[in-house]
Amino acid sequence: MMAAFSMDLRVRIFEARDAGESTSEIAERFDVSPAFVRRLLQRHRESGSLAPKSGPRGPQPKLRPQYEAIRTKIAEYPDLTAAEVRDQLQLRASTQTVWRALVALGLTFKKRHSKRPNANATMSKPPANSGQRPFASRPLSA
Repeated sequence: MMAAFSMDLRVRIFEARDAGESTSEIAERFDVSPAFVRRLLQRHRESGSLAPKSGPRGPQPKLRPQYEAIRTKIAEYPDLTAAEVRDQLQLRASTQTVWRALVALGLTFKKRHSKRPNANATMSKPPANSGQRPFASRPLSA
C-alpha cells in the first residue's frame, strides 16, 4: 500500500490552485494525478482539511472478533488444521478465511506427526528385476 502524500505537498497543491493554476498544470508540476488534485480540493471544500484520512483502509477481517478464541484453541491444540479450528469453534467462515486469521495472528503451521511414516507407504521407483521392460520393443510393420 502506498503512503499518503505529505502535508507539505498537499498545502503546496492547494496554494497553487488558489493562485489560479489549472488542475492539469498542478498535476504535472507536482507529479500527481489530476484525480488526486480534484479529490484533495473536494476534501478541503467538504471538511476544511487537507490531511489524509486516518485509520486502516479496506474491509475489516471477518473473524477479528474471534481472534482470541482462535489463539486460545491453537494454544490448547497446536496440531489443529484450519478446517478443524473452524469446526471446533463453529465459525461461519470458509477454511481459507480461518487460514487468513491464523496468518494474521502470526501462528505457525508446522504440524507434528503422531508417528513416523511407514517406509513402504510411498514407492519411489518400481521394484528391480520385475521381469518386464517398461517399453517392450514391437516389431515394425511394413
